[in-house]
Amino acid sequence: MEPVPRKFHSDPIIRRLARRKGKKPSALILDSSLYPQLIRRLPMSEKRGRPDIVHISLLCALGTPLNMEGLLRVFVHTIQDKVIEVNPEVRLPRNYNRFIGLIEQLYEHGQVPPSSPPLLTLKEKTLAELMKELNPEKIILFSEGGKPVKLDDYMAQQPLGRIATIVGGFPHGSFSESTLLLADEQVSIHHRVLDAWTVVSRIIYCYELALSCKNK
Repeated sequence: MEPVPRKFHSDPIIRRLARRKGKKPSALILDSSLYPQLIRRLPMSEKRGRPDIVHISLLCALGTPLNMEGLLRVFVHTIQDKVIEVNPEVRLPRNYNRFIGLIEQLYEHGQVPPSSPPLLTLKEKTLAELMKELNPEKIILFSEGGKPVKLDDYMAQQPLGRIATIVGGFPHGSFSESTLLLADEQVSIHHRVLDAWTVVSRIIYCYELALSCKNK
């Protein structure tokens, strides 16, 4: 998830969309469904322009009992080394276009809402810096190339304290080497590629089950 790159600000497609929305080209969010021909001209194009993946994944995570109990923290790390910190109490729009409007506001002001306690905050930060700041007991990266595990059994074996899980919010491609090096363990939960929001939902549910079993 990122704004439209500067190199495309003068492109007629971008300018028409900006006029229609009453915004500057720099304020638009890159979306492959609106201008796929531009996305293909970008480096790592297969990993860019899919804010819908972030939207659905966030809705899945924030609506869980784990989040409602205050036991979940959600962050979005972007390809531009920015981190969006998500307040657990935020109620994101279910409508995709309204969500994009919110993210455009976030990139413009650095937080949403701009002048009251933030529900979303945008900061310059690498994923390594975020992990250092969070200081988890363990970092688990979920990838199709990881060690195959049965997720409910796997989560039951983890120290259920400060665990960080990394899920790729892109449709194709692989994690960067720097991201892979952050992980204490790389695991796969299915022999086929799953959507990011499916992985997020299953991780949280199996973590909830493990917590429930250990608290009995």
